[in-house]
Amino acid sequence: MNPLTVISGKGPVILGQPHSGVFVPDEIMARLNARGRTLADTDWHVDRLYDGLLPDATIVRADFHRYVIDANRDPSGASLYPGQNTTGLVPLTDFDGEAIWDAPPTDEEIERRRMDFHAVYHLTLAAEIDRARDAHGVAVLYDCHSIRSQIPYLFDGTLPDLNIGTNNGATCAKAIEEAVADVCVASEFSYVVNGRFRGGWTTRHYGDPAHGVHAIQMEIAQSAYLESEAAPFTYSDAKAEKLRATLKQILERIEQLALDGHLNGAGDD
Repeated sequence: MNPLTVISGKGPVILGQPHSGVFVPDEIMARLNARGRTLADTDWHVDRLYDGLLPDATIVRADFHRYVIDANRDPSGASLYPGQNTTGLVPLTDFDGEAIWDAPPTDEEIERRRMDFHAVYHLTLAAEIDRARDAHGVAVLYDCHSIRSQIPYLFDGTLPDLNIGTNNGATCAKAIEEAVADVCVASEFSYVVNGRFRGGWTTRHYGDPAHGVHAIQMEIAQSAYLESEAAPFTYSDAKAEKLRATLKQILERIEQLALDGHLNGAGDD
């Protein structure tokens, strides 16, 4: 199986989708325990949520599940949030801190997965970013994520609906961060900028505003578009319709900033 889906668009925006895939090779699935085989930590239906919102966007989607290997983690295994609970390059626990493997992978197995899945995803994503920047002088990586709104193992309380991450403004021009926040302010959804989620490895790795690559992460609380945040994680058309309207405005604002030349040469100003 090809581990990726790539839809190459002609615009400057690239939608990264590292966690919506549910493919697990049989030999890996057999080593997960019953809890792990539920694949509960999927970014459920994120591909459907964003489908068609920005027709000229490029989409790079990992079809493999994060339990195979997490495409949004540092390939060295270094933690994004030192001192806080999180999951690793190949998670050993789920988001509730419970073990997911009957037979955890060895270091050699993790390295094979890194080459077969993680590296393929990022080589492809980097190539699409370069292609967009070559065409427009600038590229904007918008990294699409979702997560349960309440996970005590990872964070206190309840997440806002929309969680914007720019690593405290380092990964994109201020104009992008402000445009996204402005749309959120005018919406019915709660939001935060650089709260618990400040942008994962992908956002931090690629975001280089001084060289024409801007990156921003959107982490959506699944309560904003699912019928329930428990299995079977059913998509709610009614909830999603309202959320999609807001996400469409966000993506259109980002695209227009890039096309109008407002991001060329923009760093943190």
